[in-house]
Amino acid sequence: MTGRILVTGATGFVGRHVLPALRARGFEVHGVGRGPQADVTLHEADLLVPEARRALVETIRPTHLLHLAWEAEPGRYWTSPANLDWVAASLDLARLFAEQGGRRFVGAGTCAEYEWGSARLDEAATPCRPATLYGAAKDGTRRILAAYADTHAFSLAWARLFYLYGPGERRGRLVPDAIHALTTGSVFPTSTGHQRRDFLHVADAAGALAALAASDVAGPVNIGSGAAIPVRRILDGLAARIGGADRLAYGARPSGPAEPPVIEAETRILTAEIGFRPTFDLERGLDDTVAWWRTHGPAAS
Repeated sequence: MTGRILVTGATGFVGRHVLPALRARGFEVHGVGRGPQADVTLHEADLLVPEARRALVETIRPTHLLHLAWEAEPGRYWTSPANLDWVAASLDLARLFAEQGGRRFVGAGTCAEYEWGSARLDEAATPCRPATLYGAAKDGTRRILAAYADTHAFSLAWARLFYLYGPGERRGRLVPDAIHALTTGSVFPTSTGHQRRDFLHVADAAGALAALAASDVAGPVNIGSGAAIPVRRILDGLAARIGGADRLAYGARPSGPAEPPVIEAETRILTAEIGFRPTFDLERGLDDTVAWWRTHGPAAS
């Protein structure tokens, strides 16, 4: 099922990788963002302005909508009041989409919607009890949209993203900050690194989102690798490629009191129902990420 798709957040970390994946699946791709993108029609619009949202949707009349845009400032998005603005904007965007005859809405959720603590976070079995404003805003948006979709004849899928890394990631997050420290000779203070997280290369996340958009699978879908690894393995892998392993100051930062020992995605729906499997293992993913940083550096992030 393909058609004309509108991608919000099209020039962000995930969006830039999603655009070619959608084109490869036969979509006519329209994006909201700034900067040139090959073979994509880009539109500039402030999605937090009601009139801009309406004009955008009425102009494009998309059959599909992949909604990636949200507050994403590293270190701020967990508690930012802007989460409330994005709840309202997202609900209105979905209403406008449905009013224009839209058929399939795919929203970007987060693993932070879940109650952390289970060995594997399962769409069907793990309760959603978010511990942050960001997680609650995403979870609340999904719940309202699910009820709305049931009565307004469009298909809703909700992609719960886990721990993404790769080319183009902004400073202020684990991987780019570690690369910056290792390449500049700085000490990188971090936790013990024994906590396990489900890391996925951003190109694989983009491929999974494109596959989800093209499918008819509805409801929440985890977008992860399905195999959590210690954070220390990521950092040691970066140091092995860049040098400076002695500057990884493990234990210099305490773990948060509510930080679980493991966050891992159950990926049964992604693999069995959507038919998507990641193509990057960790070694190849780190090679790709470090190569990008060596070419582009912080100025391109």
